[in-house]
Amino acid sequence: MNTPIRRLSVVIAALFTALLVASTVVQFTQAKSLGAMASNKRTLLDSYSRERGSIIVGGQAVAKSVPVQDQYRFLRTYPQDQLYAQTTGFYSYAVGAPYGLEHASDDLLSGDADTLFVRRVTDLITGRKTSGATIELTIDPKAQAAADKALGDNKGAVVALDPKTGAILAMVSHPSYDPNPLSSHDLNKASKAWQALSTDKDKAYLNRTINGVYPPGSTFKVVTAAAALESGVVSDENSTVPGPPELDLPLTSTNLPNEDGRACGPGNETTLIHALEISCNTAFGSLGLELGGEKIRAQAAKFGFGDALQIPMRVSVSSVPADLNAPQAAQAAIGQYDVRATPLQMAMVAAGIANQGRVMTPYLIQSVRSANLDIIESTPDPVELSQAVSEQTASTLTKMMVSVVDHGSGARAQIDGVEVAGKTGTAQHDPGKPPHAWFISFAPATDPKVAVAVVVEDGGVTGSEIGGGRVAAPIARDVMEAVLSR
Repeated sequence: MNTPIRRLSVVIAALFTALLVASTVVQFTQAKSLGAMASNKRTLLDSYSRERGSIIVGGQAVAKSVPVQDQYRFLRTYPQDQLYAQTTGFYSYAVGAPYGLEHASDDLLSGDADTLFVRRVTDLITGRKTSGATIELTIDPKAQAAADKALGDNKGAVVALDPKTGAILAMVSHPSYDPNPLSSHDLNKASKAWQALSTDKDKAYLNRTINGVYPPGSTFKVVTAAAALESGVVSDENSTVPGPPELDLPLTSTNLPNEDGRACGPGNETTLIHALEISCNTAFGSLGLELGGEKIRAQAAKFGFGDALQIPMRVSVSSVPADLNAPQAAQAAIGQYDVRATPLQMAMVAAGIANQGRVMTPYLIQSVRSANLDIIESTPDPVELSQAVSEQTASTLTKMMVSVVDHGSGARAQIDGVEVAGKTGTAQHDPGKPPHAWFISFAPATDPKVAVAVVVEDGGVTGSEIGGGRVAAPIARDVMEAVLSR
């Protein structure tokens, strides 16, 4: 063979080798990432041609696929419109990437999960069309409906948990939206719906239960009380603490006042339980000075602050700043300064106290079933996230929170014949706006079945300075009643 032919043969061989390597990389190495690209419409069309699994609450589908006579073959529908929109999210050809649970559990719903591999192989052999798995949620439909109704036209969020397992019983975020127009096969209609939602000034697309991050205000005083009891700064609920009309803060000319400008007890002193009953700022500010920022931060971390949770949707991280100086620690002790928490996190605080100091990892999926309803994944075993406080401290905090409802600012959370534990909160966030209204609670206090956190942005429709008791507490009461009456 002469030299030119030999060289040409080498070049052709190299080109064939490059082609084989490139095709191998595309088909095997890059296949998953290319398939997941939102711009890959062929993959999306293939996904639409399958029957996507349903999302079930209380035996009823809150998201399901129905057959249609067009190129997509199945239309994703949401029978209860806005009630579960923040939880399910939506699945839209026009938008591309799904939202909410439709995104977080897309591999299960689409049938692509590793746990469905055997099912896919069986489908391939039998020629049956692959369909997605059905997901059953932990949500109690009665609690969800009660939370939605009680929150009404207010902007805010409600989360309810089973304290003993971490199962999410309700998660409602207002304002909500109707996901049906977004999933429409009329692409013009779907695009307009997405444009309206994505630019909504009230952020209806935001799931405030897990991604709304707020100053927790006085509900955080429960965490401060926990830190004081655990560290020995106070011994029990009857320990005496300072309660002057105004707390002199070091390093600054700005002092910390009580809301009503009065002392919290005779001689500028009060008990820890009474301080929580009336939400005495100066008492908890003084505890913050004595504890220091790191002890407050460490106690909050034991309740879940700082953890990156998935339920399976990603939960925004709640936080207490590091390196707090003395006045910042006093402000943090009453849930202000730069302390931030999601409603789910504050529900975990209440649930941890209710569960003898043990915080359970929250979860939303009860079970996963195949298209013929065979169980793929059953109810998960409860997972302990942390032992936030001792059983003794949890018992003391429970007494204090019961007193808040029986004798203090949380009276509107009372339920006939049921002992309720709770804590109100009002959180300053903007000098030109009313404070956010908070309430955390659990019931029954002696054998808790439900823990609830409520936040109403800007104090709700009343804008009350004591909105935690007037606005948020009745919402929590209605949700607890719904769970306890089932």
